[in-house]
Amino acid sequence: MAIIKARPFDFTLVPDKTALVVIDMQRDFIEPGGFGATLGNDVTLLEAIIPATARLIDGFRRAGLTVIHTRECHAPDLSDCPPAKLSRGRPSLRIGDPGPMGRILIAGEDGADIVAALYPLPGETVIDKPGKGAFYATPLGEILREKGIAQLVFAGVTTEVCVQTTMREANDRGYECLLATDATESYFPEFKKAAIDMITAQGAIVGWAATVDQIVEALDA
Repeated sequence: MAIIKARPFDFTLVPDKTALVVIDMQRDFIEPGGFGATLGNDVTLLEAIIPATARLIDGFRRAGLTVIHTRECHAPDLSDCPPAKLSRGRPSLRIGDPGPMGRILIAGEDGADIVAALYPLPGETVIDKPGKGAFYATPLGEILREKGIAQLVFAGVTTEVCVQTTMREANDRGYECLLATDATESYFPEFKKAAIDMITAQGAIVGWAATVDQIVEALDA
């Protein structure tokens, strides 16, 4: 066990029961020309967390611990994409439309894949999810149970949407959740701050928050 000086109070890390979940670090959200950019967002904000996220992933790999990656994407025929999701917002390109990196957020297309700097190693679990939360319509719960996981460390994008949704799903399922604050980001910095405040409020009502360095130091101890 290792103690991390986290918000709102110390987090006791049990490495052999801990997995890292890296949420949706995909080209469509992070690189110019992808879906995030078509929504009018500044994708450089998300791109900036790649080095910290890489350090976190490397720390888990050195420790021989489970690393799980997720991708938000849909079947080519959009059968798993509700009409309300497909039509929401006012992007210049919608889910399924042809874009610079293939069809937007479609499984198997270049844009839906994970950025090269954070690419999964052979044997690491990659989960394609049709919703915001990584537990919905995926095998994530079964995978975690089979591995005996009780604690989850989270990284990825965006903090207030897919990351927070998955943390809340995990919290409801009894997992202790820790968010790596400099390995997550939003297109709206104020939303990131608000999400972290909500997660850690009322005695870690959803979970804890700590920096990548704090987490990696605990893994290396």
